[in-house]
Amino acid sequence: MNMPTSPFGVTQSFNPATGESLGGIPNTNMDAFPQLVTEAREAQKIWGNMSFATRRKHIEKMRRYIVDNGDKIAGVISAENGKTRQDALVTEVIPCSLACAWYGKNAARILKPESRSAGSIIFMQKHSRVVHLPLGVVGIISPWNYPLSIPFGEVIMGLMAGNAVMLKVAAATPLVGQVIDDIVSAGDLPKGLFTHVVGSGGAVSTAMFDNRFDKVFFTGSVPTGKQLMAQAAPTLTPLSLELGGKDAMVVLEDADLERATNGAMWGGFQNAGQSCAAVERIYVHAKVYDEFMALMKAKTKALRHGVGTEPGKTDIGCMTTEKQLQTVQHQLQDAVEKGAVIEAQSHAVGDTENGLFHPATLISNVDTSMEVMVEETFGPILPVEKFDNIDDAIARANDCSMALTASVWGNKGAHEVAEKLVAGVVAVNDHLMTHGMSEMPWGGPKESGLGRTHGPEGLLEMTRTQGITWDRFKGKRNLWWYPQDENSYAALQAALVMGNTRNPITFIASAFKVMPAMIKGMLSTWKP
Repeated sequence: MNMPTSPFGVTQSFNPATGESLGGIPNTNMDAFPQLVTEAREAQKIWGNMSFATRRKHIEKMRRYIVDNGDKIAGVISAENGKTRQDALVTEVIPCSLACAWYGKNAARILKPESRSAGSIIFMQKHSRVVHLPLGVVGIISPWNYPLSIPFGEVIMGLMAGNAVMLKVAAATPLVGQVIDDIVSAGDLPKGLFTHVVGSGGAVSTAMFDNRFDKVFFTGSVPTGKQLMAQAAPTLTPLSLELGGKDAMVVLEDADLERATNGAMWGGFQNAGQSCAAVERIYVHAKVYDEFMALMKAKTKALRHGVGTEPGKTDIGCMTTEKQLQTVQHQLQDAVEKGAVIEAQSHAVGDTENGLFHPATLISNVDTSMEVMVEETFGPILPVEKFDNIDDAIARANDCSMALTASVWGNKGAHEVAEKLVAGVVAVNDHLMTHGMSEMPWGGPKESGLGRTHGPEGLLEMTRTQGITWDRFKGKRNLWWYPQDENSYAALQAALVMGNTRNPITFIASAFKVMPAMIKGMLSTWKP
């Protein structure tokens, strides 16, 4: 394989399942970064003046490219990230095509100007409108666990909202960044509107702040998110942060255990557990705990982990980075040393000796003294606890510093339980699918981050909200303007009563005091 060369270095790529080199992408010349930003701002002026219908036509070209090259794209993701090819297709490629369709169709409706009626009769002469304008240049810094779908959805939101976009993908997945570049190139955008920046994450984020980006969107770890907040403070650069989760799954006594266990398998082990919205804690009602665990053990043992580039050969791929594998191994060891029991593990198929593999692992007898119950695992470990009282289960589920998503499994009372869980998104009888639903907001409270992406809320995060107000009737001055005198003060006292009374007689009496002064102010000339 011919490795590209560059005077600015090359970000190399390796298959985490086999250790083989996949090539690399030349790094961006960071000395030229200010010029790239200048070009982006010039391109944004053109793009921002285009209609939503015109922007949609460009996005539709990208969607068509994704559909036509879906298998090829899934193959690149599988090779570089380590997830299975089918996993890549369903959680990355398909959601990206859906994002193009949904934002292309709905952006104009969501971001259209909105008229606002006067909130008080005191301002009855005012007419207002709220508009959502492009921010300008937005930066996106994305992770390696969903190297296509996480950044691409934000790219589409940014573009449909009228912005220029500069993207920095994770160092572990530079080839997927190139795939995004290819997809966007198919959209025939104005030159400079989209830029894929390759290189050191720290250097790129610093350059974004130094060059006064209008907003930066980051998906990654809590510590890095806090570092970015500190970096953003001197320039007050707005941030949107999605920083992960420790998501709880609550299984009620009337749950369909076949569906619940199938959902737990997917929610906990998909992408080798490397999902910010993965199931990381399961709380099961004592009446169904034994049956639930019996099904879980059988299904965990049936799972196959191995190299996943060929569809159907394996169920679970490998971890993406050695550091994350070590974190998972450490948490499992810590749990076992403190009394946890390994109930079942998946089995390897094929050659897994050279890859970063960890078996899907089901554990019981867990408690909050164990790291696996309080810290983000980001790997294929499912700890299960039983509960007797639903209020206790809710309290345990909410006792966490992160709150991205959660799920409730059952029938009677499931929706009521869902509303009591502290999380950005709660699914009933499902888990780990809402990120692929373009219409749903994405993000959570606590240390899960700031702001929202996806859905109408995500589009609005890509805009600058501006209010515009004007008089319905032109006049010389408002009642509260200069000059001040006893008459204007008395009129304002009457206005206070008029705007806050429910008594019609009092309202009319106050109006007779306000209206003459208001009309006089509108028509008379101030002669000092």
